[in-house]
Formats: sequence, structure tokens, C-alpha cells
Amino acid sequence: MRTTLPDSVEVVQAALAENGYLADEGLATAVFLALRLQRPLLLEGEAGVGKTEVAKVLARWTGGSLLRLQCYEGVDAGQAVYEWDYSRQLLHIRAAETRGADVEDELFSERFLVRRPLLQAIAHGSGPPPVLLIDEVDRADDEFEAFLLEILSDYSVTVPEVGTFHAEVPPVVVIASNRTRDLHDALKRRCLYHWVDHPDFAREVAIVRLRAPEVSDQLARQAAAAVARLRNLELFKTPGVAETIDWAQALATLGRSELDASTADATLGTVVKYREDQERARAAGLETLVGDES
Repeated sequence: MRTTLPDSVEVVQAALAENGYLADEGLATAVFLALRLQRPLLLEGEAGVGKTEVAKVLARWTGGSLLRLQCYEGVDAGQAVYEWDYSRQLLHIRAAETRGADVEDELFSERFLVRRPLLQAIAHGSGPPPVLLIDEVDRADDEFEAFLLEILSDYSVTVPEVGTFHAEVPPVVVIASNRTRDLHDALKRRCLYHWVDHPDFAREVAIVRLRAPEVSDQLARQAAAAVARLRNLELFKTPGVAETIDWAQALATLGRSELDASTADATLGTVVKYREDQERARAAGLETLVGDES
């Protein structure tokens, strides 16, 4: 558990590695500054490059609970901040009626308040601050993005019937975006920003070996090289690091010691998830795809 703020980028990089995430210097620097300055960290990049995993690893490292808000079109305060437990309120009313009691003042108390991720993160109480992951924020609409900015500006939430909750210690906030649309400048100004790219060949091999130790070095290198070539084919859905790991694990499970064209054809669905992309990969030549390592 982290009890003090890290004092260097190297400490962050080593701690992330100890918890299963091999970050390059740029990402480790962004995480270090976000922790030291207590600012939200906005991570953008293609799907599958490890943005969400950053928040999970931070939670493991710091000991704070991971609170995930999955964004989607139409998400509102009821899903993100709080709502009232109407079923319990109704049962409470019915029970009170049998006793002839008046419970109107009790209905909108904390007893019936359902805390969603944003309120949980702000009113987290004692212990390590939680890690709040706001995932795929680019799927939410403009109104929710403005609402989110307001909350992150001072880490406070007002529930009219109860009062204002304010974070004495701000949560660690990681905002992930696949950049399906551009976010507003106001939100970006509130955050520290880092673009997460696909790792280079050597780091991707290291990631596969770390996350799938049963995979041989040769197989990890061949899978990483093949995925790197797939990423150059302008596929509809570019495979990420997670697909590289899945492919390497699938090959090891099948007992393969190396990746050849026949095996690549049989297992292509592990790494390429659209039929059109599979056709494009096969048209490019699987023999070329599984050629010499990069």
C-alpha cells in the first residue's frame, strides 16, 4: 500500500512494473505528476493499448479501491453520482403505515441513498484514496462532460435532501478515451494528458512474458511481430496488447512452439475480431504475417 506520494518517476515506473504494468517513461511521468499534483489524468489512445489497465494497477499499488464509471450515451447523475433506493423507501413506508408512524422526514436520508462511483470516490472516508476510473468518456454526451468537469473542479457533490459531500483527500482520477469524438478543451485543461500508443516491439514482448509467463520467449516474439504487421494493414479494429497476450496464450495452450501460417490461420480469431479484417489479413498473406521477427 502506498502511504506517501512517490518522489520520482523511476519509483512510479518500478511500482507499476511490480504490479504487472510495463509503462514507458512518458506514461510513468504522467502518472507521477497526476499523483503529486492531485490532478485527473486523461489517457487517450486506441482501444486495447492499456488505458483502463493503468487505473487497475494504480489501485493495486496504492491500496485504494477501484471505482469504475463506464460511460455511454445518455449516462446521467443517476448512474454516475447517486440515486434513491425507491424499493426500500416503499417498503419503509408500508411498514410505517402498519404502525401509524409518519416517516416522511426519513425517506430522503443517507439510509436510502445509493452512492454511485462519483459520490463513492468523493465521500470515500478514511484509508487510501480510491482510484476513480471514468472509462470511455468519449461515449458520453456534452452535457455529462460539462457535469463531470464541475464535479472534478472542486471534488464536491451536493445532494439537496442530505447536504454537500466534499473530498478531504481527492481520489486518484483516471479518465480514459478512445477518441471516438474530441473532448472539450475545458475538460482537457482540468486534466494532465497523455496519449497511450501501442508499445514498441521489445516492450510488447516483455509485456507478453510478464502477463503470460507460460509463453516462451520465441513464441512471444513471433506473436508480437505478427501483431505489429497486422497493425500496418489498416484494419477496422487494430489489435491491442490484450490481443497479443491472448494470441500468445492460445498458441501455448495448443502446444505450439512457433507460429506458422497454418497455425495463424486457425487461431486468427483470437487476435482479429472482424470478418472483414480477417479477410484483409489473409489477403495480405499469412506467410508474410508470420515471417521473421521484427
